[in-house]
Amino acid sequence: QVQLQESGPGLVKPSQTLSLTCTVSGGSITTNGAVWGWIRQPPGKEPEGMGAIDTSGSSYYNPSLKSRASISRDTSKNQFTLQLTSVAPRDTAVYYCVRGGQGWSPWGQGTQVTVSS
Repeated sequence: QVQLQESGPGLVKPSQTLSLTCTVSGGSITTNGAVWGWIRQPPGKEPEGMGAIDTSGSSYYNPSLKSRASISRDTSKNQFTLQLTSVAPRDTAVYYCVRGGQGWSPWGQGTQVTVSS
């Protein structure tokens, strides 16, 4: 019964840094075998995996975002975060935090992020 909930700003300005937090309930982010990630879906496009962090704290990223994305965690709060620097309108999307290990499930409800001046 793991649940994930995204939180963060719905609107950010170009060139700023987007920061989103995923709060996990019903399970620990340090659970063996679990991977915690971020997926986004721009309007009219397919979902895009952004990156993930594993139980040991190692993170990895979609090569197209590696220079701008950073995923970290706070085990005391059972949260993990996404930071995306130098955002532009092309980063407008619904952002989801997800649990992985054997497929990607569950997903959070998603949060709309719009990049606009």
